[in-house]
Amino acid sequence: MIEVPFGEKSIENYIEYVGTEQIERVKAPSIDPLDPKNMPMDPEVVRDAVARYGVEPDLPIAVQVSRFDPWKDPLGVIDAVELARETVPDLQLVFIGSMANDDPEGYHYYRKTVKRTAAMPGVLLLTNVDGIGNLGVNAFQRAADVVLQKSIREGFGLTISEALWKSKAVVAGNVGGIPLQVDDGVNGFLVDSVEECADRIVHLLGDPEERGRFGRAGRAKVQQQFLTPRHLEDYLNLFKRLSSTRSEERGPAADQRSGLPDCADKDGGARRV
Repeated sequence: MIEVPFGEKSIENYIEYVGTEQIERVKAPSIDPLDPKNMPMDPEVVRDAVARYGVEPDLPIAVQVSRFDPWKDPLGVIDAVELARETVPDLQLVFIGSMANDDPEGYHYYRKTVKRTAAMPGVLLLTNVDGIGNLGVNAFQRAADVVLQKSIREGFGLTISEALWKSKAVVAGNVGGIPLQVDDGVNGFLVDSVEECADRIVHLLGDPEERGRFGRAGRAKVQQQFLTPRHLEDYLNLFKRLSSTRSEERGPAADQRSGLPDCADKDGGARRV
């Protein structure tokens, strides 16, 4: 097994580290379009769902769905939104995260985020403890004008594909597997700082036509590359390749013999197959 510090680097660094021969065997994960988190939702249902939590659907909304973890940089997101509010004062921010019983650091960072946003209006922090589930995540991602994933380290970040599938423009950290999903300036923006994140948020909120173009491009990319049918095809191709490799190693004579039941031992006695 190759140990690679992938989380803080881009896929280009990863390829350079392990070589192109190894990367051919690395396949991206996928999302299920029929999962409650990703299935279609009526726009009125979306509006009612977010309004129930006190979010105004007619005002700008930025959403980040991630664990409360230092590598997801929730405090950096807050800083970016504060900067963006200098231009877009009515911008709302929604954090949605999952809390695990075996993750004390997550609770610690959640409390830090709560403390940091205590005096900020228009900021909502939701977790599974509050009863938010996959349908709720779906609704908030669909209600968002911009979806954020300002990670400073990342594995792949499937929440990005989930947002792109919903035709949302994304502003995300330029790390890990994020550049596999976000083509900078095509379906979203890749950022490396709080200031850059704020600038891209303001830019997208001020240009609904570009948000629409990004959204269409993002959905098309996910449809081609990051849905479960492609994942299934990857597995089938892998099994086919492994089967072919094994056949080549064994040789044609072995393949012919393997097609016949071996029902007798060398002395002619019966043998169970």
